[in-house]
Amino acid sequence: MRPNLDTLRREILQHLESRGMAVFRSYPRADAESPGAVLWDSDNHPDYREFVEAAWAAGVRMVTLYAREFTSDIVENALAQLSDTDLERDDRRTLDARLNEMRAYEGFTCEIELSFDHAQRTYVFDVRTEWFDELNDLVEQIEDSYQDEGDENPLSGYYSNN
Repeated sequence: MRPNLDTLRREILQHLESRGMAVFRSYPRADAESPGAVLWDSDNHPDYREFVEAAWAAGVRMVTLYAREFTSDIVENALAQLSDTDLERDDRRTLDARLNEMRAYEGFTCEIELSFDHAQRTYVFDVRTEWFDELNDLVEQIEDSYQDEGDENPLSGYYSNN
């Protein structure tokens, strides 16, 4: 996958314009936990034109567009959290190095979300760069190291888990 989605964002805008569809620039609208959200299978159908065609066939004439530009704030926050974890020194060092490498992507478009509403559902096409997915995995790994500390059931041994 491309390291930067700027070109794809321009292609999407041109395609929507050529179809006569209005573009509403929005914040992200949905994720897997959003009620009523239907996520497009972009793994097996990565072409945004198929998503736009589905919207067009449903009679939709306005699509929302969210494009996220990467800033190093995510890296800064992750590094601050990393310094407070109880991870092994080598694990912290590996995570620290990889997080710092992510700074090279500052200013790149790392995520694009297209969405439309139809019949009380929000339909969402979302594409992210591989490096942004990796960054999210690193952040999740750091967050999980905190959760592991507090996951222990304080009542274990007193009551059955059945």
